[in-house]
Amino acid sequence: MEEKVLILDFGSQYTQLIARRVRELFIYCEIHPYNNPPKDLTIFKAVILSGSPFSVRSEDAPHPDLSAIRGQKPLLAVCYGAQYLAHFSGGDVQPSSTREYGRANLSKVDSHPLFEGIAVGSQVWMSHSDTIKKLPTNGRCLASTKDVENAAYCIEGEHTFALQFHPEVYHSTDGKQLLENFLVNIAGVAQGWTPDSFVQMTLDHIRTTVGDEKVILGLSGGVDSTVAAVLLHQAIGDQLTCIFVNNGLLRKDEFSSVLEQYQGMGLNVKGVDASARFLSKLSGISDPEQKRKIIGNTFIDVFDDEAKQIDGASWLAQGTIYPDVIESISVNGPSATIKSHHNVGGLPDYMKLKIVEPLRMLFKDEVRRVGASLGIDKNLIGRHPFPGPGLAIRILGDITPEKVAMLQDVDAIFINELKSAGFYDKVWQAGAILLPVNSVGVMGDERTYEKCVVLRAVTSTDGMTADWVDLPYAFLQKVSNDIINRVKGVNRVVYDISSKPPATIEWE
Repeated sequence: MEEKVLILDFGSQYTQLIARRVRELFIYCEIHPYNNPPKDLTIFKAVILSGSPFSVRSEDAPHPDLSAIRGQKPLLAVCYGAQYLAHFSGGDVQPSSTREYGRANLSKVDSHPLFEGIAVGSQVWMSHSDTIKKLPTNGRCLASTKDVENAAYCIEGEHTFALQFHPEVYHSTDGKQLLENFLVNIAGVAQGWTPDSFVQMTLDHIRTTVGDEKVILGLSGGVDSTVAAVLLHQAIGDQLTCIFVNNGLLRKDEFSSVLEQYQGMGLNVKGVDASARFLSKLSGISDPEQKRKIIGNTFIDVFDDEAKQIDGASWLAQGTIYPDVIESISVNGPSATIKSHHNVGGLPDYMKLKIVEPLRMLFKDEVRRVGASLGIDKNLIGRHPFPGPGLAIRILGDITPEKVAMLQDVDAIFINELKSAGFYDKVWQAGAILLPVNSVGVMGDERTYEKCVVLRAVTSTDGMTADWVDLPYAFLQKVSNDIINRVKGVNRVVYDISSKPPATIEWE
């Protein structure tokens, strides 16, 4: 197993970016909530403390016990972490006279291995309302900006370092270099996290875990389940049965086209058309969380039925990836969860299958790199992400077969036009949303009162953050005209220009 880095999450919006930056250095890392850290810390070679929306001076702020970490392992504290170390170790943290947010430049950089290759003037990103007025005991200032004297410091006698700025944010131009200095040059973490090493490690893990038992996998046709299927097939061969369920919420003609895609790949795939079953259970349901849970539970029921037909099936494999896991846990408990995922959180007691998730610790771009390492066709691993609940969370309000058919037609026009215009591979994810409102329109000499649809296209690395795509007006005009002219019941098309955060990629 590759050497690990632990990231303790204090609730910062940037925590996932720390992990992304560390993974870019070919170093394996894991995010754990500060209030539920791993029991075994010996397996981690270095620790990073994230930022937090809290003030360290607040009574309800995170106040973890770091005695098992500080002085025991190389430690890098970012923003809140830096203030925490100062506040509870003889320093002084006070409210800033003005909130320190946005770009700043280093006006002083000490000669120290942490800042090797980083010069005065380097741009950094600040995001805090408190500032460190006095360093902790044995603290030594390493860097300053015009407005922040203690922008970075170390604690002498320890491998403990702290930053008031965020090196993980891309606006910090030398942030990756700083993280490399800390992890590689100071902590001595090996850079061995590569697609090939992951494949070999995962194949060994699957064989050891599964043994000679049979596995069923929910295959969706997407990147994650495809890569998971090929990994499992390479590990256990004919012990794997793939089941592709038509939940009635797929893209247009996707059930038949996906089954065709897997012909010749050597996978044992069974198609199950359960569309009527899903749509019946969703009838009259508008709440997005309820829709997700109904779909998740119905998937489990379908797989339970199928598993009973496969003699000796003991495992259910899922294409769960790290953003699913991260968004389904929270440092503040379940009440702060962004959204639930139908493939995260285990199975009910009545279902006798154990879970295997070979991609659970990968980000989306890492899944694609692993897919390439496995030799999977680039058209398959280049597919846009598609949500597990499918069009159910792109139809706002209740679900009907008529609405599904309408949105399938709209989505097909949009995706096909993106491919024809050469934009598909430049977009990370695209789709259409059906709104639960009608709008007035005029077609010919008649007044209409029909549906409004939203087009959404974003760029992203892993789905944790995303920017809307500036598609040409002429392209959007053509797509809009085609949709209105060809899809009965739609008379208005709008384009979503919100980024994540604050908006999510999906509307529900």
